[in-house]
Amino acid sequence: MKRGEGGLAQRTITGMIWTAWGKAARVVLQFLILAAMARLLSPTEFGVVSAALVVTGFSTIFSQVGLGPALVQRAELEPRHLDTAFGGSILFGTLLGAVVWIGAPAAAHFMRIEGAQPVLRVLAWIFPLQGVGIAAESLMRRELRFRWLANLEVATYGIGFGVVGIALALAGWGVWALVVGQMTQVVVRSAVLVVARPPNLRRPFEPRAFGELFYLGGGFTLARAADYVAGKGDNLLVGRYLGPEALGFYGRAYSLMSAPAYAYGAVLADVLFPAMAKVQDNPRRLAAAYRRGVAFIALLTLAPSAALILIAPEFIAVALGSRWGAAVLPFQILSIGMLFRTSYKMSDALARGTGAVYRRAWRQILYAALVLAGAWIGKNWGMAGVAWGVLGALTINFILMAELSLEVAGLTWLNFWQIHVPAVRLTVASVPFVWGTAAVLRHWSVPPLGVLSAATCATAASMLLLCWRAPQFFLGADGVWVVDALRTYLPRRRPATGPITAAAGGLVRDSVTAEPAP
Repeated sequence: MKRGEGGLAQRTITGMIWTAWGKAARVVLQFLILAAMARLLSPTEFGVVSAALVVTGFSTIFSQVGLGPALVQRAELEPRHLDTAFGGSILFGTLLGAVVWIGAPAAAHFMRIEGAQPVLRVLAWIFPLQGVGIAAESLMRRELRFRWLANLEVATYGIGFGVVGIALALAGWGVWALVVGQMTQVVVRSAVLVVARPPNLRRPFEPRAFGELFYLGGGFTLARAADYVAGKGDNLLVGRYLGPEALGFYGRAYSLMSAPAYAYGAVLADVLFPAMAKVQDNPRRLAAAYRRGVAFIALLTLAPSAALILIAPEFIAVALGSRWGAAVLPFQILSIGMLFRTSYKMSDALARGTGAVYRRAWRQILYAALVLAGAWIGKNWGMAGVAWGVLGALTINFILMAELSLEVAGLTWLNFWQIHVPAVRLTVASVPFVWGTAAVLRHWSVPPLGVLSAATCATAASMLLLCWRAPQFFLGADGVWVVDALRTYLPRRRPATGPITAAAGGLVRDSVTAEPAP
């Protein structure tokens, strides 16, 4: 199957819009569900499941051996590749599930959380179940079917955690409410994918096709494994050395901070990976896509992250409740790196789309090592020390991945820093509005929900006003380009048909042809 490039820019922007809807809806769902479950389950129960998910999440990477991303990136795709990816994903998923089931006691002992053993043995079934849908999902991504994927993600998350999880938590199931909710989401998602794209098992596993996919998939897997260690290694060390209660606090702080960061970065990274793969031989288009993506991420994350740091006490109180105050400080520290966490997703998409998977992999391995080292050293100062260690590692990774992207895209460091200048201006100009609003309302002893609502409105209103009054100054050329591109998707106002008398000058138009909306 040859790739076509007709209307690629339009399809990419459409994909971003639908992916943004999916990520935003999931963030809202996650926030609401987490707020409900935080009042039904204890920090220790969250900590047990968080510890188990560290193990299963890391293992999931190897269950696929990179076959899914290889299907997306490969320029020439044949039916034998699809069949091999389907059979291989199930095979390796089953093998890894067995390994996790057998190794559950050792993993629980290592983490010093004995309650994690039965949880791990149930979650081990995730691997073969996820493998069933890998090939179908990869085809959807390759074809830029992001509307369908976004709706699927929102629906299955809502069913798994919003319906099943909360119902079981209300019934007193404790940690099993989270476990069964997770399993439900995976089962429903894989079932829908297989129904939408049924496999054609002419030859479920061909060694030659597997080798062709595995060459790229191996690089994807190494990088994903390292990235996962970087994302979860601090949780593992907190659980082992500071205990499940500390992990409950730290894990919720990390989850709340990373949810918007994940949403912002993933919207662009998920869509631009297949889009960049389509134009991987066109450096000019790659550079433009990377530059605009980085600028847009900076505009979306820098000012809101500063606002979150300022109103963190109210945010945690509203999101989790009054007993979660210990999560405020690590949340504030981790929020400093929100830009770094989101922006490197663009570099990640560029590296994957151009096949620079092994150059990406060694950087991610170094990043994982730095996270573990930072968390190990920082644990001596509690959760805040771990957060500072992770922030340092994240900063170094941001620089390393930017260096790779600049090399691939043919840009300079001066170009890179200039991209971020408008976002810095916007942040400096909008933060006083947020700080002033929060300070006044705190002085008047307004409840946390009132402070949070008013500060959020102040952030959004100040950013919109500044960008409206001086778009070139606060958005920059790349930001203006993105906004103009998105504006074409808004419905246009249709002029009325028939005689229209203009109030100014008494001009009369006998007829007006309405311009069709896009």
